[in-house]
Amino acid sequence: MSEFNIIVASEEHIKYVDEILETIAVAAKARGTGIAKRDPEYVKKKMREGKAIIAMHGDEFVGFCYIESWGHEMFVANSGLIVKNEYRGHGLAKKIKHKAFELSRKKWPNAKIFGLTSTLAVMKINTELGYKPTTFSELTDDPSFWKGCQGCINYDVLTRNNFTKCICTGMLFDPAKDTNEISGRLSEQN
Repeated sequence: MSEFNIIVASEEHIKYVDEILETIAVAAKARGTGIAKRDPEYVKKKMREGKAIIAMHGDEFVGFCYIESWGHEMFVANSGLIVKNEYRGHGLAKKIKHKAFELSRKKWPNAKIFGLTSTLAVMKINTELGYKPTTFSELTDDPSFWKGCQGCINYDVLTRNNFTKCICTGMLFDPAKDTNEISGRLSEQN
């Protein structure tokens, strides 16, 4: 299979937003897991701000992820990681996640980077990057972040537990405690 181009998304990639969101929705339904729904305008904004990663195969979108800062830039979340079904098995999720991590470290070098996931594959990638499983109390307390979970099928679990636990696993990378060789190499490249 020919090369994939994994880049920071921009205005020119906005035409893929509906397809990206449909791909996320289809994956959530197929897995029966909770993936928060994203607003198309929000995803477009991430692209315009240079806060999204897109994987392309020629002119075709094949994968995506975006980043956002929370809590006065003390935290950064990498969210919305998706790879089209027919392109899985090529290591794209790992490459997209690495690029999102690199972008996060470049934009906010002192911020803690976190994610919520219910998939083993993402947990493995996060672990490789130096993330550690953590309780939700160690993540941002910014209500705007947690509002984003409202579109998830498991939102009732989160609210029932007063935002302290859910189906997802919280994972956190703390640059102050980083001893991971991979994350160190990525931050040295910036």
